[in-house]
Amino acid sequence: MASLRTTALAARFVRSAPPRILPATRRFQSHSSSGGELATQDSTLELEAHKGDHTVTVDKATSNFSSVPKHVQDGSEDVLPAGLLSGAPIDLQARTVRIYQPAKPATQSGEQSGSRWRMDWDVMPKGHRWENQLMGWQSSADPMQGTHVYFKSKEDAINFAEKQGYEYFVQEHNQRAFTPKAYANNFLYTANKLKIVRTK
Repeated sequence: MASLRTTALAARFVRSAPPRILPATRRFQSHSSSGGELATQDSTLELEAHKGDHTVTVDKATSNFSSVPKHVQDGSEDVLPAGLLSGAPIDLQARTVRIYQPAKPATQSGEQSGSRWRMDWDVMPKGHRWENQLMGWQSSADPMQGTHVYFKSKEDAINFAEKQGYEYFVQEHNQRAFTPKAYANNFLYTANKLKIVRTK
Protein backbone atom coordinates (compact mmCIF):
# COMPACT_ATOMS: atom_id res chain seq x y z
CA MET A 1 0.00 0.00 0.00
CA ALA A 2 2.82 2.36 0.85
CA SER A 3 4.61 1.70 -2.43
CA LEU A 4 1.48 2.48 -4.45
CA ARG A 5 0.91 5.69 -2.53
CA THR A 6 4.50 6.79 -3.07
CA THR A 7 4.35 6.10 -6.83
CA ALA A 8 1.06 7.98 -7.25
CA LEU A 9 2.43 10.93 -5.29
CA ALA A 10 5.56 11.09 -7.43
CA ALA A 11 3.52 10.94 -10.66
CA ARG A 12 1.34 13.81 -9.42
CA PHE A 13 4.41 15.97 -8.73
CA VAL A 14 5.81 15.26 -12.18
CA ARG A 15 2.53 16.26 -13.87
CA SER A 16 2.20 19.49 -11.87
CA ALA A 17 5.85 20.56 -12.28
CA PRO A 18 6.25 23.89 -14.14
CA PRO A 19 7.85 23.70 -17.61
CA ARG A 20 11.57 24.30 -17.68
CA ILE A 21 12.32 27.80 -19.10
CA LEU A 22 15.23 27.95 -21.49
CA PRO A 23 17.65 30.86 -21.37
CA ALA A 24 16.94 33.76 -23.74
CA THR A 25 19.94 32.99 -25.95
CA ARG A 26 18.61 29.51 -26.69
CA ARG A 27 14.93 30.41 -26.77
CA PHE A 28 15.19 32.59 -29.90
CA GLN A 29 17.53 30.35 -31.89
CA SER A 30 16.00 29.12 -35.15
CA HIS A 31 18.33 26.11 -35.49
CA SER A 32 19.14 23.21 -33.30
CA SER A 33 22.33 22.98 -31.30
CA SER A 34 23.59 20.17 -33.51
CA GLY A 35 23.72 22.40 -36.60
CA GLY A 36 25.26 25.41 -34.87
CA GLU A 37 28.65 24.93 -36.44
CA LEU A 38 27.16 24.77 -39.94
CA ALA A 39 25.06 27.91 -39.36
CA THR A 40 28.15 29.83 -38.22
CA GLN A 41 29.97 28.90 -41.41
CA ASP A 42 27.00 30.02 -43.55
CA SER A 43 26.78 33.38 -41.81
CA THR A 44 30.51 33.92 -42.30
CA LEU A 45 30.22 33.24 -46.03
CA GLU A 46 27.22 35.58 -46.25
CA LEU A 47 29.14 38.41 -44.58
CA GLU A 48 32.03 37.91 -46.99
CA ALA A 49 29.67 38.11 -49.96
CA HIS A 50 28.17 41.41 -48.77
CA LYS A 51 31.41 43.20 -47.98
CA GLY A 52 31.62 44.60 -51.49
CA ASP A 53 34.55 45.51 -53.68
CA HIS A 54 35.92 48.90 -52.66
CA THR A 55 38.30 49.10 -55.62
CA VAL A 56 35.56 49.75 -58.20
CA THR A 57 34.95 53.28 -59.54
CA VAL A 58 32.25 55.03 -57.57
CA ASP A 59 29.64 56.59 -59.85
CA LYS A 60 27.60 58.17 -57.03
CA ALA A 61 24.41 56.80 -58.59
CA THR A 62 21.56 55.44 -56.56
CA SER A 63 20.98 52.63 -59.06
CA ASN A 64 22.04 51.37 -62.45
CA PHE A 65 19.11 53.25 -63.97
CA SER A 66 19.86 56.62 -62.41
CA SER A 67 18.57 59.66 -64.27
CA VAL A 68 21.67 61.65 -63.30
CA PRO A 69 23.83 62.26 -66.41
CA LYS A 70 27.16 60.49 -66.54
CA HIS A 71 29.22 63.69 -66.78
CA VAL A 72 27.63 64.84 -63.53
CA GLN A 73 28.50 61.57 -61.83
CA ASP A 74 32.10 61.70 -63.05
CA GLY A 75 32.47 65.37 -62.16
CA SER A 76 33.80 66.21 -65.61
CA GLU A 77 31.50 69.24 -65.85
CA ASP A 78 31.43 71.81 -63.06
CA VAL A 79 28.40 73.84 -64.05
CA LEU A 80 25.10 72.22 -64.87
CA PRO A 81 21.56 73.63 -64.87
CA ALA A 82 19.76 72.65 -61.70
CA GLY A 83 16.66 71.79 -63.74
CA LEU A 84 18.33 68.59 -64.94
CA LEU A 85 18.77 67.34 -61.38
CA SER A 86 15.58 68.69 -59.80
CA GLY A 87 13.31 65.98 -61.21
CA ALA A 88 11.39 68.43 -63.39
CA PRO A 89 10.35 67.22 -66.85
CA ILE A 90 13.05 67.61 -69.48
CA ASP A 91 10.71 69.47 -71.85
CA LEU A 92 10.70 72.42 -69.45
CA GLN A 93 14.28 73.15 -70.51
CA ALA A 94 13.02 74.12 -73.96
CA ARG A 95 10.35 76.50 -72.66
CA THR A 96 10.74 80.27 -72.40
CA VAL A 97 9.73 82.04 -69.21
CA ARG A 98 8.54 85.61 -68.87
CA ILE A 99 9.61 87.76 -65.92
CA TYR A 100 7.44 90.81 -65.27
CA GLN A 101 5.85 92.89 -62.55
CA PRO A 102 2.05 92.68 -62.48
CA ALA A 103 0.20 95.95 -62.80
CA LYS A 104 -1.87 97.36 -59.99
CA PRO A 105 -5.56 96.59 -60.39
CA ALA A 106 -7.88 99.41 -61.34
CA THR A 107 -9.86 98.97 -58.15
CA GLN A 108 -9.04 100.58 -54.82
CA SER A 109 -7.11 97.51 -53.69
CA GLY A 110 -3.70 97.83 -52.14
CA GLU A 111 -0.46 98.02 -54.11
CA GLN A 112 1.12 94.96 -52.51
CA SER A 113 0.41 92.74 -55.54
CA GLY A 114 2.34 95.10 -57.79
CA SER A 115 5.50 95.14 -55.69
CA ARG A 116 6.52 91.54 -56.44
CA TRP A 117 7.98 90.12 -59.64
CA ARG A 118 6.31 87.19 -61.29
CA MET A 119 7.67 84.45 -63.53
CA ASP A 120 5.43 82.28 -65.67
CA TRP A 121 5.92 79.99 -68.62
CA ASP A 122 5.19 81.19 -72.12
CA VAL A 123 2.06 79.96 -73.85
CA MET A 124 2.68 76.93 -76.04
CA PRO A 125 1.64 77.09 -79.72
CA LYS A 126 -1.57 75.63 -81.08
CA GLY A 127 -2.31 72.03 -80.39
CA HIS A 128 -2.23 72.43 -76.63
CA ARG A 129 -5.36 74.59 -76.32
CA TRP A 130 -8.88 73.96 -77.55
CA GLU A 131 -12.41 75.09 -76.90
CA ASN A 132 -14.40 72.85 -74.64
CA GLN A 133 -17.44 71.60 -76.56
CA LEU A 134 -19.64 71.36 -73.49
CA MET A 135 -19.25 74.82 -71.95
CA GLY A 136 -17.23 76.69 -74.52
CA TRP A 137 -14.38 77.29 -72.10
CA GLN A 138 -10.75 77.27 -73.17
CA SER A 139 -9.09 73.97 -72.25
CA SER A 140 -5.39 73.29 -72.17
CA ALA A 141 -3.07 70.29 -72.15
CA ASP A 142 -0.17 72.39 -70.92
CA PRO A 143 0.58 71.57 -67.25
CA MET A 144 2.44 74.87 -66.79
CA GLN A 145 -0.26 77.18 -68.14
CA GLY A 146 -1.53 78.05 -64.66
CA THR A 147 1.81 77.91 -62.85
CA HIS A 148 3.67 81.02 -61.73
CA VAL A 149 6.37 81.86 -59.21
CA TYR A 150 6.72 85.13 -57.26
CA PHE A 151 10.01 86.83 -56.34
CA LYS A 152 10.88 89.83 -54.24
CA SER A 153 13.00 91.45 -56.93
CA LYS A 154 13.79 91.21 -60.62
CA GLU A 155 17.34 90.05 -59.88
CA ASP A 156 16.05 87.11 -57.82
CA ALA A 157 13.83 86.00 -60.70
CA ILE A 158 16.68 86.28 -63.22
CA ASN A 159 19.05 84.33 -60.98
CA PHE A 160 16.47 81.58 -60.55
CA ALA A 161 15.86 81.30 -64.30
CA GLU A 162 19.60 81.19 -65.03
CA LYS A 163 20.19 78.59 -62.34
CA GLN A 164 17.45 76.36 -63.73
CA GLY A 165 18.71 76.82 -67.28
CA TYR A 166 15.55 78.48 -68.61
CA GLU A 167 15.46 80.86 -71.54
CA TYR A 168 13.86 84.05 -70.23
CA PHE A 169 12.99 87.59 -71.16
CA VAL A 170 12.18 90.49 -68.86
CA GLN A 171 9.12 92.60 -69.56
CA GLU A 172 9.64 95.96 -67.92
CA HIS A 173 6.57 97.53 -66.44
CA ASN A 174 5.30 101.00 -67.26
CA GLN A 175 5.67 103.37 -64.36
CA ARG A 176 2.60 105.42 -63.66
CA ALA A 177 3.38 109.08 -64.00
CA PHE A 178 1.78 110.80 -61.05
CA THR A 179 1.82 114.59 -61.14
CA PRO A 180 0.38 116.47 -58.18
CA LYS A 181 -2.39 118.89 -59.10
CA ALA A 182 -3.87 121.85 -57.32
CA TYR A 183 -7.52 122.81 -57.29
CA ALA A 184 -6.62 126.32 -58.53
CA ASN A 185 -5.37 124.83 -61.80
CA ASN A 186 -8.99 124.37 -62.84
CA PHE A 187 -9.34 128.14 -63.14
CA LEU A 188 -6.17 128.93 -65.06
CA TYR A 189 -6.49 130.94 -68.27
CA THR A 190 -6.19 129.05 -71.54
CA ALA A 191 -6.31 130.46 -75.04
CA ASN A 192 -8.69 127.78 -76.21
CA LYS A 193 -12.44 128.04 -76.33
CA LEU A 194 -14.09 128.05 -72.95
CA LYS A 195 -15.36 124.68 -71.90
CA ILE A 196 -18.89 124.81 -70.61
CA VAL A 197 -19.67 122.16 -68.03
CA ARG A 198 -23.36 121.54 -67.83
CA THR A 199 -25.01 119.78 -64.93
CA LYS A 200 -28.12 118.73 -66.86
